[in-house]
Amino acid sequence: MLHLRLIVPADRTEEVVRTIESTVGTAHLAVLSGAARNPVGDLVLCDVAREAGDELIAELRAIGLDRDGSIAVDHIDLSISKRADKAEAEAPGEGADAVLWESLTDATHEESTLSITYVAFLAVATMLAACGVMLDNAILIVGAMAVGPEFGPLAGISTALVRRAPRLVGRSLLALVVGFASAMLLTAGFGWLMEVLGLFDKSMIEAPRPNTAFIFRPDWMSFVVAFLAGIAGTLSLTSAKSGALIGVAISVTTVPAAANAAMAFSYQDYGQTWGSSWQLLANLAGIVLSGTLTLLAQKALWASQRKRQLP
Repeated sequence: MLHLRLIVPADRTEEVVRTIESTVGTAHLAVLSGAARNPVGDLVLCDVAREAGDELIAELRAIGLDRDGSIAVDHIDLSISKRADKAEAEAPGEGADAVLWESLTDATHEESTLSITYVAFLAVATMLAACGVMLDNAILIVGAMAVGPEFGPLAGISTALVRRAPRLVGRSLLALVVGFASAMLLTAGFGWLMEVLGLFDKSMIEAPRPNTAFIFRPDWMSFVVAFLAGIAGTLSLTSAKSGALIGVAISVTTVPAAANAAMAFSYQDYGQTWGSSWQLLANLAGIVLSGTLTLLAQKALWASQRKRQLP
C-alpha cells in the first residue's frame, strides 16, 4: 500500500476527494480542513493500493495539484486493516507488477544528478578497481563494482527514453560522461602517486593477470551479462526491491574497465586501453538497452493486464 499526503487548495478539495473515492483501490480517506499553512489549504490523507497508485497520482497531477498544492507519497511497510486488504483485492493487477512512473522518474532523476558525492563515489570505486587490476585481485574488483554509483544514470537514460524526457537523458549522459572522465583522470593521478611510492610499476600492468584479464578482453559474453544485469536492475527499481541492485553492481565491469583503461593509458599500453574502453562501452550499452526494453515490456504488460481485469 501507498500513503498519500495531499495539500489541496480549499476550492478544489471536493474535486480531489471525488477523484480519490472514484479510484478503485483506495481506503482510509481523511480530510483536515484548513490544516495546511504553506501552501494554505486543506490536508487530505488516503491510502491506495500500489497497483492503483500511478493512475491516482496521474489524475491528481491532471487537476494541477502538483502545481498549486502538494503530493507526497510514502510506502507503507505494514497495514493492518480489512479496508486496506479489500482495497488491494479490488485494485486491478498485482502490486509487485505495478510501475510507479512518477516515483521511478523522481528516483532516477536524483540518482543521475552530477554532484560532488557522485563523482567522489565513482572516483573511489575506480581507484579501488585500479588496485584490483594492478594486483590481479578479484576481491578488490568485486568491491569496486559494489561501490560504483553508475547504475543510476544508466537507469535514468532508460526511463527518459520510455517516458520521452529529453532533459533527463541529457542530465544522465552528463553524469556518465563527466563522472567517468573525472574518475579516470583522478585514477591516473592516483596511479602516478602509487608508482612514486613504489607500490605500482609497469610490470604489473604487463603481467598475465589471469584473474582480471577479462576486463580488457571484451567479448559477446560481456554484453550478455550486462544485458541480464540491466534487466535485473530495472526490475529492482520498479518493484522497490533495492537489495537486488547489489547483485547487479557486481555483475558488470564498468568501473573495473574504466580503471584498467586509465592505468593502461598512463603506462602507454594502448592495446589494453582500447580493450578496456570497448568493455566499458559494451557494458553501458547492454544495461541501457535491456533497461529500456524491460520498461517498455512492463508498460505494455501492465496496460494489457489492467485492460483484462477492468470491467
